[in-house]
Amino acid sequence: MDNEKMKILIIEDDAELAMVLSSYLSKYGMDVETVEDPYLGLSVLTQKPFDLVILDLTLPGMDGLEVVEKIREKSDIPIIISSARDDITDKVIGMERGADDYMPKPYDPRELVTRIKTILRRTGAASKRKEESIFELDKEGRVIRFKGIPLELTAAEFDVLSMLIQHMNAAVSREQLLYESEHIDDASSVKNIDVIISRIRHKIAKYDPDHAYIRPVRGVGYLLTDKV
Repeated sequence: MDNEKMKILIIEDDAELAMVLSSYLSKYGMDVETVEDPYLGLSVLTQKPFDLVILDLTLPGMDGLEVVEKIREKSDIPIIISSARDDITDKVIGMERGADDYMPKPYDPRELVTRIKTILRRTGAASKRKEESIFELDKEGRVIRFKGIPLELTAAEFDVLSMLIQHMNAAVSREQLLYESEHIDDASSVKNIDVIISRIRHKIAKYDPDHAYIRPVRGVGYLLTDKV
């Protein structure tokens, strides 16, 4: 963690406070992104990797306690609640829903830095994020993320890439990719798989043009690797 910038997302509708916190945390080598809207904050979390969230409770359109709950439905990222609400009930509910810490406003930013470092040491969040696979498959949501970024895939492309992910670092035949796909006609030629693979490669290359993650295996089919 010491050699890698900690990535912090601040969801805070007080733009002035968010700017102050962002500037202060940046002095400690943290890479900070701020958003005012809770819906946008939830969306950003699905698109980029972060190590920790600093979350206000009084937000436009959605209460912060509900935001904690929604984050916890999909992620175990550490959450520090930063709130001017002094109701002990908020603190209890926030911690029950999965927050890792609660800081009542106003507070000294130096204390926030200390708490961030303490939580990340305890959870090993940065190391954990680094070890995660380059490809993330959400079968239920039919979403595949590459380095945290959702790929825009057709139904057939999703079928093929998800199968390769499930057989990571192992060869999968064109026939298997063809016949086990729900969205490719069984009567199609196996050459159609080559076309679909080419399109998937192109979409991945938009975000990493320097590495070939899908590799042909002579006489068999294709292999997806997360090792570069």
